[in-house]
Amino acid sequence: MKSPIDRRQFLRSLGASAGAAPFLTGLPGISSAADASAQKKRLIVFFSPNGTIPQEFWPEEKDGQMQFKRILKPLDPWKDRVTVMKGLSNRIGGDGDRHMRGMSCLLTGTELFPGNIQGGSDTPAGWASGISIDQELKNFFQSNKATQTRFGSLEFGVAVPDRADPWTRMCYAGPNQPVAPIDNPKTMMEKLYGKLEDKKSLVGIVDGVSSELKNISSRLGSEDRALLEKHLQLVQELGQELDRQDDGELAHPMPEVDPNVELVNENTPRISRIQIDLLVNSLANDMSRVATLQYMRSVGQARMNWLGIEEGHHGLSHEPDNNAEAVEKLTKINEWFCGELAYLVKRLAETPEPGADGTMLDNTTVIWLNELGKGNSHTLENIPFVLIGGEKSTGFKNGRVLHFPKETPHNRLWLSLAHSMGHGIESFGTEMFCRDGALDLA
Repeated sequence: MKSPIDRRQFLRSLGASAGAAPFLTGLPGISSAADASAQKKRLIVFFSPNGTIPQEFWPEEKDGQMQFKRILKPLDPWKDRVTVMKGLSNRIGGDGDRHMRGMSCLLTGTELFPGNIQGGSDTPAGWASGISIDQELKNFFQSNKATQTRFGSLEFGVAVPDRADPWTRMCYAGPNQPVAPIDNPKTMMEKLYGKLEDKKSLVGIVDGVSSELKNISSRLGSEDRALLEKHLQLVQELGQELDRQDDGELAHPMPEVDPNVELVNENTPRISRIQIDLLVNSLANDMSRVATLQYMRSVGQARMNWLGIEEGHHGLSHEPDNNAEAVEKLTKINEWFCGELAYLVKRLAETPEPGADGTMLDNTTVIWLNELGKGNSHTLENIPFVLIGGEKSTGFKNGRVLHFPKETPHNRLWLSLAHSMGHGIESFGTEMFCRDGALDLA
């Protein structure tokens, strides 16, 4: 394989155009020498809303082994790569209801600004007053030439409504700077591979540079050639599938017959898989090392008809514990979210790490989280945090349930995550919640 040299210099020597560059920059042979000598570290944040069903979520422990219950069962094949953290709480107080603080303080670990957005029975509030951990790590990686990527971070969404408020935003570039997820795969394809301009289809993204890439491919090493072919194939397949579906099916329509119910697109399960495929492909090509995948929103009334559930998600989450029918439907909803997470983990586990041994899962930390511990009590205590993969690159020990003292601030988890990525900050978010330091996850 060609010795790694400066990416821009090598691309210029190949005569690569701007259209071809997105397919080439992540190839190991085109990476900088400094980058190639260090093990990659990546983060994916996976969000689902409205709390969990504790009795069907928290694993049992027998003879030192985790036994997954219904909600976590889809992760069984990767049990030894999973850490479930019990006892972590969002301790952030101040303005805003618990859904607002649960969502917009989840990744920022700091208070909401005063504002005029009224929720629940609590005081109105505005946006979060600090940066989110994903964007903090993005800035850290982008500050070092060896870990810089084209985008720094990518924010994917699935069925996120077209509105902006503290219930719909978890990523923040800084105080008062919410970052919106992209939930239309066509829009994400354009972001990753360039504007379509006068092309009539997404397939044209590949067609427009195919002859150029074929010529360049003959000058690459065998590993880079194979990775490029795989990348092109996936982009072309996704483009063909998206072209078969009209914009109305993909754009997540919101024809609200009842203003309190969001009619989630029946195509949402397929859109979810397309977004996951795009996410993994973009990280494999080193377009980013930080990504978020947000499903719907806090307080969202998504109706998941593909599960045979007609009621809105948030309304169901408010039902009492003795409503067995509601508990069963909420369990099915959370099983579906975990199934999508399992597909993401599978894709990472079956994708070889470009330019290194092992798979992408070895070098990626995936965190599944929720804005609430339990929907009908609106508790910010004992929030379900699930950490997957990354053991080789982070030093975290997986395959266990970690029990932390009651009300352990979740800020300390973000501190641990930053340290595992090489970012030695002393606190994150509200400083008082980091006084006991990073959590010991080794």
